[in-house]
Amino acid sequence: MQPFLEACRDANTAIAAHLASGLDASMRHKSGIGAGGDVSSGIDLMAEAIFVEYLGRFGTIESEESGRIGSGEHTILLDPIDGSSNLLSGFPYYGTSAALIDTTGTTVAACICNLVTGEIFFKAVGTPAQRGSILDDTLSPYPVAGTPEVGIFERAYAHPDAVRVLGEMDLKFRAPGAVALSLVYALHSRFFLYIGKYRAYDFAAGLLFCEDLPRVQTEEMVVIARDREVLEGIVSQLGLSRT
Repeated sequence: MQPFLEACRDANTAIAAHLASGLDASMRHKSGIGAGGDVSSGIDLMAEAIFVEYLGRFGTIESEESGRIGSGEHTILLDPIDGSSNLLSGFPYYGTSAALIDTTGTTVAACICNLVTGEIFFKAVGTPAQRGSILDDTLSPYPVAGTPEVGIFERAYAHPDAVRVLGEMDLKFRAPGAVALSLVYALHSRFFLYIGKYRAYDFAAGLLFCEDLPRVQTEEMVVIARDREVLEGIVSQLGLSRT
């Protein structure tokens, strides 16, 4: 495992240890609008500080919470807590994501962690995805697998017309509320759909895991599906523009 991914694992292990002791008032405290446009909470800033400690040596960190931190040729796009509203609500679907971007703007490595299950996912560009645990160093392949019955439609609540159309297409989906996690689980889902402007913090790491899946991506949407017929059907039936 390359040093960046090893450091990501160590950071996630440290964050999980903090969460295991429970959330006190400081972790729930809202401290203003972060660089990504959402309200930052104490738990977001705690996780960010840990990532800065472990990843700062690899380059400039661009965090959803505090924006640019440190310096260096490479850039780390960081979502310290992916699905922080889920975490603060006790809904067990949240994690972290970090993507290493080289000087050409290419995502060359990514790590996504499910802090609920302890699963951690690693991907270097052009190599197969791997899955492990924050508790040990053992890794196994994480390929496209299974015969999924459901897809993932993040932010479905904002697009009731699209929800209706997917129902008419008999495409079942879930909207769990943590984009990076949902992208990594797209490898085991029927499709992934996101409509609207999106932020690099949320997508950079997850899209690397999906690099070999059929995709339609613009500034206003991301559609991913292992079955190209399903992909084209979603784009067509929802009237999504490719430009």
